[in-house]
Amino acid sequence: HIESMAFLTHQVTRGFSSSAVRNVIIKQVMIIGGGQMGAGIAQVAAATGHSVTLVDMSEDILKKAVKGIEGSLKRVVKKKFADKPEAGAEFVQNVMKNVSSSTDAASTAQSSDLVLEAIVENLKIKQDLFAGLDKVAPAHTIFASNTSSLPISDIASSTSRLDRFGGLHFFNPVPMMKLVEVIGTSATSQDTFDSLLNFSKALGKTPVSCKDTPGFIVNRLLVPYMMEAIRLHERGHGSKEDIDIAMKLGAGYPMGPFELLDYVGLDTAKFIIDGWCLMDPNNPLFGQSEMLNKLVAEGKYGRKTGEGFYKYK
Repeated sequence: HIESMAFLTHQVTRGFSSSAVRNVIIKQVMIIGGGQMGAGIAQVAAATGHSVTLVDMSEDILKKAVKGIEGSLKRVVKKKFADKPEAGAEFVQNVMKNVSSSTDAASTAQSSDLVLEAIVENLKIKQDLFAGLDKVAPAHTIFASNTSSLPISDIASSTSRLDRFGGLHFFNPVPMMKLVEVIGTSATSQDTFDSLLNFSKALGKTPVSCKDTPGFIVNRLLVPYMMEAIRLHERGHGSKEDIDIAMKLGAGYPMGPFELLDYVGLDTAKFIIDGWCLMDPNNPLFGQSEMLNKLVAEGKYGRKTGEGFYKYK
């Protein structure tokens, strides 16, 4: 009986709400940013039957991104369709049919259910991007950012769709990592949040609900942990190697904190901690590390530059 009541009231409220605000089923996806994250999200969305348009500034970046998606799919297929190469080739073809690219963000936004941004971690650039798209995107279109460290509400503030703005934080490499952090601000409507949760599930991911606080869940715990590992080493209380081995064998982590820092990028770690330190200067967890600052100043960012805390051949 209670269920039927809930169903009835749901029907009535649905009648009142405008079609723009109702729970949007996300089919047409616009992804801004053809880097590793943008291309990874595009691949997963296309592989789960969504129509995806990847948008970036230049045709060259987009060509490279689309080629990268195809290469990544072919690697997936080698494992998945090991004994059926024809079926594998067909799968790749079908997924690639769902992927298009464009340098025209405004016209792409006009036919999108979701506009997801995965560009440089710069608040002003993100705000300017969304402010422009807010004027051309349909009323039902949901905006989302893949930021890992900037407040969603700060990015959303440049638009007039605060109720249809949220965060979708994917993890690298996107096709492999199962988690999506779905972030709602105090202004995000329940319908929008549900649409983002459902979209994450439709991608075959496991979503977790997060409040719009620095670092959401994963980075809020992970970045201070990595910083504390550096401080432990700076104090002379453990070598990098011993700290890494200790956390791998003692806590069951797949990588130690220094290996992880080199993988994530020391420049990225420093960028995040610097930003949080500005937001909350008295929080000891967000304090600076001289060793990290020195390595970044020397251009030693980790794996991507061949040297960070460790050297890579």
